[in-house]
Amino acid sequence: MELGDRLAVLLATSFHLSYIPSKFPGTAPWRRRMEQKGWTGAGLIGTLVGLALVPLVPSSSGAQAVFLAAALCAAIFLCGRAEKALGVHDDPRIVLDEIVGFWTTVAFLPRSGALLAAGFVLFRVLDAAKWPPYGWLARLPTGAGVVMDDVGAGICANVVLRMLTAYGTL
Repeated sequence: MELGDRLAVLLATSFHLSYIPSKFPGTAPWRRRMEQKGWTGAGLIGTLVGLALVPLVPSSSGAQAVFLAAALCAAIFLCGRAEKALGVHDDPRIVLDEIVGFWTTVAFLPRSGALLAAGFVLFRVLDAAKWPPYGWLARLPTGAGVVMDDVGAGICANVVLRMLTAYGTL
């Protein structure tokens, strides 16, 4: 694997943090059962990283829009290159899509603890569900397919959070 590919894999896997769920000793039977159901735990790790990095997202609307657009473009490029290097379409170890998806979930909203927690849960549920129409975005080629279904789940979660905030629930 060439240096550019290794760097893309390093960033797309959040410095290999997404490998953690597969490294626990004694979990092989559990891991096989969960992987058969399509769950590896890596998406949860990626979303936790996204939550931890929220303070890096600018708070002003204009700067936040530019930041999110740049993050989206970088994620599509890096996830596409990492997917090719790993040789698996939408490899579960690629979690940069979850990071950008979570940032989309909380975009342009207040950063209260309750809202971030609700956003975390909503995003995980919607990302795992892959409901239409955003689930169809996974069919896009290469990095766009890896990232855009998570961004779609993030947009849906953001709308729900806005409704909850408007009704004073959060």
